[in-house]
Amino acid sequence: MTRWPRSGAVGRILDRQHLVAACRDAHAAGSVIVFTNGCFDILHAGHAHYLEEARNLGDVLVVGVNTDRSVRGLKGQGRPIVHQDDRAALLAALASVDYVCLFDEPTPYELIAAVEPDVLVKGAGYTRETIVGADLVEERGGRVVAIPELPGRSTRSIIARILESGGGDS
Repeated sequence: MTRWPRSGAVGRILDRQHLVAACRDAHAAGSVIVFTNGCFDILHAGHAHYLEEARNLGDVLVVGVNTDRSVRGLKGQGRPIVHQDDRAALLAALASVDYVCLFDEPTPYELIAAVEPDVLVKGAGYTRETIVGADLVEERGGRVVAIPELPGRSTRSIIARILESGGGDS
């Protein structure tokens, strides 16, 4: 039985040690590293738009993904809906994403410190004061960017529509 994904996406999902080495090499080559993070539960068009916009801010896009345990701590017992390995594989399959790394901590602060991105990106629902790791990036001369979200395209709104429709039963 062949495990999914079969493409090169698997090679783009890195543990922290290998991600740090890849970012060190990218920095040495003069690349601008962009970092973002999130749960990315139920991947949707809003995520795709957000990641494309983030990718346009640099040369290498690194996506930190909360583990299942971390998501439960943030969102509650009903989440995540999609397993961490599947969420990572879907993100790694996107052309805009260069590397994906799971993190188990409540915030990506330690991962951001290790990666040393030049640009830190979050959705427009965040402010400079609420973006974890903004201090680290700005101390190194980097910048923090909030990308506008597509209206009506959020995991929360998708889950609400599924529940309103009777849970998707046909």
